[in-house]
Amino acid sequence: MESPQNSSNLREKAVKSVIWTAIESWGRQAISLVVFFILARLLSPENFGLIALAYIFIEFVQIFVDQGFSVAIIQRQEIDAEHLDTAFWTTLGISILLTVLSIAGAGLVADLFKQPQLIPIIQCLSISFTLSGLSSVQQAVLERRFAFKSLAIRSLLAVIIGGIVGVVMAFFNFGVWSLVGQQISSSLVQVLVLWRVSDWRPGFKFSVIHAKELFTFGINISAFNIINFFNRRSDDLLIGYFLGLVALGYYSVAYKLLQVMMQVLITTTTKVALPIFSRLQGEPERLLNAFYSATQFTSLLVFPVFLCVPVLAPEFIKVFFGEQWIQSIPVLQVLSLIGPVHLIFFYNNSVILALGKPSWRLWIQVINTVTNVVGFALAVKWGIVAVASAYVVRGYLILPISLLAINKLVKMSLINYLRLYIVPFVASGVMIGTILVTKYFLGKFIEAWMLLIISLLLGISIYIFVLSVISPKLFRQLLDLAKTLNIKIKKKA
Repeated sequence: MESPQNSSNLREKAVKSVIWTAIESWGRQAISLVVFFILARLLSPENFGLIALAYIFIEFVQIFVDQGFSVAIIQRQEIDAEHLDTAFWTTLGISILLTVLSIAGAGLVADLFKQPQLIPIIQCLSISFTLSGLSSVQQAVLERRFAFKSLAIRSLLAVIIGGIVGVVMAFFNFGVWSLVGQQISSSLVQVLVLWRVSDWRPGFKFSVIHAKELFTFGINISAFNIINFFNRRSDDLLIGYFLGLVALGYYSVAYKLLQVMMQVLITTTTKVALPIFSRLQGEPERLLNAFYSATQFTSLLVFPVFLCVPVLAPEFIKVFFGEQWIQSIPVLQVLSLIGPVHLIFFYNNSVILALGKPSWRLWIQVINTVTNVVGFALAVKWGIVAVASAYVVRGYLILPISLLAINKLVKMSLINYLRLYIVPFVASGVMIGTILVTKYFLGKFIEAWMLLIISLLLGISIYIFVLSVISPKLFRQLLDLAKTLNIKIKKKA
């Protein structure tokens, strides 16, 4: 049994970690959005489609850089210097090899998509593999130590400098190379800052025994990541191949906005969840309570945001992106409906990993991927909205499998678990109704930007009011949490 002092220390670390992860995620995404808005007005859908095609290959190769070692480092209860040294030198060696092979094989990828301009783009982006090899173990060490402040500084500096490089290049008409420059400069800054803020340095040790220990856990992570790649990128692959760069550009912009929302609202807390849940793996009751609390509080943010996007997407796209991106509106409206499902999947996966069952997550992802690929293949002939619809429908169909797995691990009551989502769902429904009424009566009389502001202000106000009325206890807990976070932030300041 963990002592009260240790329990208090873990709670303190959790709160501080959430604060800095929130600062990192929200700050990074806010800056990224501003940069994204500027680039979307300076560059064409073809430019975004071309970089999306290149990143299909880059992200696939990136899977093999880490080998799942970073997650293994975070998850292990005990770690020694030889684990870290072995992971670092293995990762770096593999990353350099992959960089060389990718530069040599870029032409084959370009031939596959019949896009010769991909060759130099892929060759330049391939340097990111070596940069990842230099940083993955450093990042895992900092996450294990709950050093999320250092990670936040790293991310914010990287996105600022990368954004400046991308925007300046776009102003000088570098086209798609603006996006390449943004990515490379951001990755380089991340490596430099990580090595500056971390006091860990690799020794010249390599242990086959330690490598096997890491690989035994990491192989399931790598297998999951391979499957997850096809789960996440098969839509881009099929759209790019069958519908072309312009269609992929519209789709990728809508999906980018979905990713931003997920990063800000879901990844912020789930990133901290794995090390916290891992520390509680020997205390089932505390783990279950932490799981319940985390999912419910996160749902209070996730549900209203994702569910109001279909209503406000037309105004949002027109105001921030311009008329040239109107075809992204229906795609964004459909994709946003997957938000609540992603929330559940992310927390379930954190518990599954924390309890040392990566193979469980792997098999769930196999099912996810097969249904996704089949759905995309059937839907692509009807266009990008149909592909987005297939993605969302698949998520809801597979959700029960994830719930059954988590129920077996933590012995939770499914009814009690589902009750956690009643309050945010009802409050979100009332909020959406308010926004629809506002748009109906004011939409013909005011500009899109004014309608967007009024709808958001009314919607947020109604959501908070309904939340305080139907669940006063939960509302007070949310206020207490906000006060705690505010106090911690002031102390940091």
